[in-house]
Amino acid sequence: ASAVAEVEGIKPLVNTLNAQRDGAIANAATVLTNLAVQEPFRISIQSRGVMTALVEPLRSTNSQVQSKAALAVAAFGCDADARTELRNADGLGPLTELLHSKNEEVRRNACWALMVCASDELTTAELCRLGALDILQEINLSTRRKNNFSEAALEKLLDNNLSQKYSQMGYLSSNNIITDGFYDCGQIKRGVKFLSLEELSMQELTDRRAIIFINAKPQKDSSFPSIPLLFHCCFQYKLHSIDIYIQIYKIEMYIVFYVRKGKGKKEEEKSKEVTQITSKVQDEINPEKSHWLPPPDFILLDYINDASKTILPLITTREQVVALARFVADKMGGPIERDKLRDFSWELHISEIEFELKCNVVPVGKVKKGTFCHRALLFKVIADRVGIGCSLVRGEYNRAWNEVKLVDDSPQGIAGLLLPPQEYIVDLMFEPGFLIKQGSAEADQY
Repeated sequence: ASAVAEVEGIKPLVNTLNAQRDGAIANAATVLTNLAVQEPFRISIQSRGVMTALVEPLRSTNSQVQSKAALAVAAFGCDADARTELRNADGLGPLTELLHSKNEEVRRNACWALMVCASDELTTAELCRLGALDILQEINLSTRRKNNFSEAALEKLLDNNLSQKYSQMGYLSSNNIITDGFYDCGQIKRGVKFLSLEELSMQELTDRRAIIFINAKPQKDSSFPSIPLLFHCCFQYKLHSIDIYIQIYKIEMYIVFYVRKGKGKKEEEKSKEVTQITSKVQDEINPEKSHWLPPPDFILLDYINDASKTILPLITTREQVVALARFVADKMGGPIERDKLRDFSWELHISEIEFELKCNVVPVGKVKKGTFCHRALLFKVIADRVGIGCSLVRGEYNRAWNEVKLVDDSPQGIAGLLLPPQEYIVDLMFEPGFLIKQGSAEADQY
């Protein structure tokens, strides 16, 4: 490898990727892949636009060229700049198409390349848009076509789409941080299309399981518009609902923009601008034309702020976990006696919220009587915000729980002994804050 670099062989190798002979292209891709093992050579190759040069080989009809090109993408895709170059060169499309290949080696190397490339949000989003997620799911359903890389690639893509990951796999690790926009729509069957939160919110109210979503984005600072302006907007646009409050800020900004821009202009010019601005404002107000956003959950935001103030000052992780468990249970209806669990009418409570909102999508902050799945979700959300590592596991019959890793105290008489961390299930229902050691009889009953 050093000898090739010393005689400046990298540039002609990259140029050979555009050759007319399939054998030359495949061999050049193989040599470049081998050179990429050493970082200085990999950086030098990337600087010569290797990702752009690999796009055409990915489109080849020769399976050997496809396989070696995909392998080369996997070798260079570990670098963020290389992924950006491949994305800008429209190389993700032909790479995704290789997943359909009937050649096992091509399919395996394409999965490997996708797994490497799915390391940033932009590339992952583009791969999902191109259908990589659906294709990988289809591959993994086949015992003949799936492979270790196809399963790893699917999990890597799902790590950037936690709502779908939790719905399909029923598990989020401590490294899967729940952010605003996450939603729990329950477990869906293989092959069933996973709907977006917007699509779910547009569905008619049903008696199915409520979709619980997370959106604790703080409210933007904006002063309430003046009473004359509010009256003018209501009269001008014939809006009589209190829902117009969320549109007032946009209207006010347009009017302020008009006033500033219109100074010194003739009345005719101002009149034209008023017409244009009015049309634009009406388009903004029209729900069919406006971009849908999930409503903010200010109750959840208060929960996070309150929990941060009380939990972060605690010294040990164990104390923080116990305090957070009690906090969550208190917000979700308090502790429930085991023999009275059937009398805890959380289903009716959730149905009332859905009826109130006229929607199947419910913000977690609205839930005041929550069962296992609601409490475990809220615990995970707040834990992620305050820095407590925990997983979220889905069980059957609306069961869900959180697992945390804690280090036990050293046995008496053995000072300074460092014990490995133990996994505990956090009780959020019966004795909030009680930690159940994983693998124990109590854990099986929970």
